[in-house]
Amino acid sequence: MNTDLKYRIEALVYLGHYLINLESQELNNLYEISFAENKWFTKENNIEALGGVRDEYLNEIKLNNWVSKYEIKETEYPKKVGLVLAGNIPAVGFNDVLCVFVSGNISLIKYSDKDKRIIPHLLEKVVEKYPQFKNYFVDVEMLKDFDAVIATGSDNSARYFNAYFGKYPNIIRKNRNSIAVLNGTETKEEILSLGKDIFSYFGLGCRNVSKIFIPTDYDIDFLLEHLQDYKEIVQHNKYMNNFDYTNALFLLNKVSFKNNGSIILKEDLSYASRIASLHYEYYDNLVDLKIKLKNDEEKIQCIVSNIKFENLYTYPLGQAQCPTLSDYADGIDTMKFLTSL
Repeated sequence: MNTDLKYRIEALVYLGHYLINLESQELNNLYEISFAENKWFTKENNIEALGGVRDEYLNEIKLNNWVSKYEIKETEYPKKVGLVLAGNIPAVGFNDVLCVFVSGNISLIKYSDKDKRIIPHLLEKVVEKYPQFKNYFVDVEMLKDFDAVIATGSDNSARYFNAYFGKYPNIIRKNRNSIAVLNGTETKEEILSLGKDIFSYFGLGCRNVSKIFIPTDYDIDFLLEHLQDYKEIVQHNKYMNNFDYTNALFLLNKVSFKNNGSIILKEDLSYASRIASLHYEYYDNLVDLKIKLKNDEEKIQCIVSNIKFENLYTYPLGQAQCPTLSDYADGIDTMKFLTSL
């Protein structure tokens, strides 16, 4: 049976068709198992993640348009690419697996303990229909006998990755955070859209907004008031525990903050904020802010704003967690890396 690019694309499109009904009995069973092992992976979050995979990664037209930008050569000797996947949100590592597959190479996959159900299930469905691709996806406990590596982790784990994998072709990803830049003219509807960027997946993704930049005269209460529309998030036990802990921590340390019962706002220069909290920083003028963000580019995963930033790609408010096939993590073109091996 053929394994050429045409059939690899066909297999991915088939998987997209499988995900048309995101509440099938089979998928609901998968959500239950996933949630039992990781309480952050609610049914709603699993559905949101798989809906994005289906609509952006497994659409035939989008796949073919994306693939056309690269020169993919068929070979009898595919490379073995070690993948160390993140597990902060459901199926977050699927883009890496897809890229290796489309490039015609073999994935040696080290799954995160936090997300070891969703992607394996998707790959099982592909192999079930297209058994010729069985050897393209290898589940491993430890990476060895590989030709290249793509590893995602924290700043701390990245140091280990560099030590272990530095002599091989690699993409090693560190901590990054996403930000929003407001200009003070945003409507209630736009603030609600920003809420999606903040609260989706409980704010655990690197594409979730963890910090906002606001004009010096910005009305923080306007923001807090409209973000109250997401107050049901505190019904989730783990989120509520983090909210209560951060609230108590700031009180004990006499840290100045504001909260609306569902999110804590703290003025802070850092891009990374605690779960259930959001940092903010005032800016005097956009010229200086643009220079700052350009200088800090390697700390930022994405920017959401109504403002256009030259040489810095921005997403509309509400679109942070809607990456396309070409929205590569850390801005590194994964397919270009793989097709050059």
